[in-house]
Parts: sequence; structure tokens; C-alpha cells
Amino acid sequence: MRVLLAGGGTAGHVNPLLATAQRLRDRHPDAELVVLGTREGLERELVPRAGLELVTIEKLPFPRRPDLAALRFPARWRHAVRDVRALIRERRIDVVVGFGGYASAPAYRAARLERVPIVIHEANAKPGMANLLGARWTDFVGLSYRSTRLEGELVGMPLRPEITGLDRAGLHDDACVELGLDPARPTLLVTGGSQGARSINRAIVAAAPDIVDAGWQVLHLSGGRQTDFEPARVPHYVAIEYLDRMHLALAAADLVVCRAGSLTVSELMAVGLPAVYVPLPYGNGEQGMNASDQVSAGGALLVADAEFTAEWVRARLVPLLRDADAIATMATASAGAGATDGSDRMSDLIERAAATRRQS
Repeated sequence: MRVLLAGGGTAGHVNPLLATAQRLRDRHPDAELVVLGTREGLERELVPRAGLELVTIEKLPFPRRPDLAALRFPARWRHAVRDVRALIRERRIDVVVGFGGYASAPAYRAARLERVPIVIHEANAKPGMANLLGARWTDFVGLSYRSTRLEGELVGMPLRPEITGLDRAGLHDDACVELGLDPARPTLLVTGGSQGARSINRAIVAAAPDIVDAGWQVLHLSGGRQTDFEPARVPHYVAIEYLDRMHLALAAADLVVCRAGSLTVSELMAVGLPAVYVPLPYGNGEQGMNASDQVSAGGALLVADAEFTAEWVRARLVPLLRDADAIATMATASAGAGATDGSDRMSDLIERAAATRRQS
């Protein structure tokens, strides 16, 4: 089986692609896998590190206003599609699998013109423009969330083995010790992602004494771009700028305060962690939609960025932290809302699509 996997830009596109590729290699050791991306995205580093071949094309955003870039777009689009068509023919690709991002749209169009089956994975509850385009040309669409506004089948998020195989209970005490935490205290994990989130940081730092007084401890991942960050000066509070072994934080945590990126939400549901989501205050509201499955199941709370203040933490979060039964109920609901076999389900979809190529 020869597969072209297209996508990239952000971790939300790259990590599901890599997880799917790994599962395909496990199932088909002789499969030929090629990844299509751009030179600017995270795929530039992560794909070769995973031992996969990366072919790049020009980053080609869809024009959103009538300017010079819009005038140049048609010619650049034709050039990108032509290059991908040549790649499909040269490598005799059986199926094109897209995960959204800049590289996916030209790949979908090229596959359509070459009459190669298309498989799509949509990571967000609100589909991106590339996947909306590609979905017009295929019945093989995998969705991460029940609430996704796109016709397809629920496959969940393809996740890394470090997440799907995480034994939180077994690793808990060792993870706490390694992170400088007390294994006997419940842990509130706070993160705004690798870049950090200023509003979350400020509210948690200001309310840290109240959180600790509730019997909890805080593991605060502040983020690399928050140059004005000042950690709280209270006991049972640990601040780390960036943690590359995130599975340790998830093993130590009992509740998470974070943004609601698609990958984050899926990982928390997969490991059964309740959350307080503070979606990004800009964009099209996709982060809030990502969290809707877990919130509807009773496993998470959703609070607007502007409302997430130290006063909100004291009035809403701290009483929740004092209610162990409520936290346990949220954890159970979180585990029931997610899926840990997204890589397998996505691989099933790819195999079915590839079979139609062989039958034609």
C-alpha cells in the first residue's frame, strides 16, 4: 500500500498524522508512506524525526480579501496541484489521506484529478476550509467529535502511544516526585500550551493561595512566550516554563485548566481527566466547540477568556476543588466521552479506501 499523508502547520494537524502513520506502519510494515507538508510548519522537524519522508510544497493560504495575494493565488494553486499530481503518479499512490492544513487542499484536488481515493481526518468540531473542500470528493471522512459539522463517521483523534497507553494510576506517584509535587495532594495542572496563555497565568497566580488552602497543589506550565510571567510564591506550587514529557503531567494531574485545542481536548478525554476549558478569545469559536462533547457529558466546564479571572477561580473553581465527589464524577464522564483507538479507526478507513482503488 502506497499512502500520501498531507497536512501540517500546527500540532493539531501534525500529531494525528504521525499517530496514524505509526499505526499504518505497525499494520503494514511494507507500506510506502510519504508526507506532504510545507517548509514553515511543525512537520519540517517532526516528520523526519519520526522516520518518515517529507515532501514540501509552497505554503498556500486561501485568500480572504481582494489584494495582490488573491490575484496571484490561481496560478500558485495550479502550480501546487500540478506538483502533487506528479508526485502521485511518480510514487503510484494508492490513497491520499489529509489532516487539514495548507498542504491538504492541493493534495485533495490532485487526488481528485488523478482518480485516487481520498480520506480525510477532521480534528476540530468546526471543519477547516481545506477539509470542507476535500469532503466534497469523498465518502471517507473521519471525525474527532460527535458535534463536528461535517458528514462522516466518528473515529476519534489518532493519538500517540504515550497517551493511549498511559497508566495514570501506576505512574502517578513517580510522576509527582519527578515534577517536585507531593503524591499525597491532588494536583491542578494549569497550561496554556507551549506558548502559554497570559489570562490563565495571571488568574491562577493571583488565586494560588486559595487553591492551596483548598488542599490542592498546582503544576503551572507557564509557556515559552510569556516573558512577563511571575510565579506565585506559595508552598505546593510548581512552575515550569515548558515540559516535553507531558505524559508525566497528565499522570500527576487530577484536574486541568487549559485552552481547548482539538488535540488537548482529545488527550484529556482519552486519559479520563476532567477540565476547565478557557478557549482562545479569537477565531471562529472552534475551541469552544471542540470541548462541547466533554462538557455535554459532564466532564468539563467552559469559561470565556474574559471571565477567567482570579475572582472566578475563587468563586467557582475553588469550591469545585473542595468537592472530591464532583471531581470523581467529572473524571468518569471525561473517560466516557473520548476514544483511545482513533489511530486504529483511522487506519481502518484508509484500508477501506485503498481497497476501492484496487477494485477499480
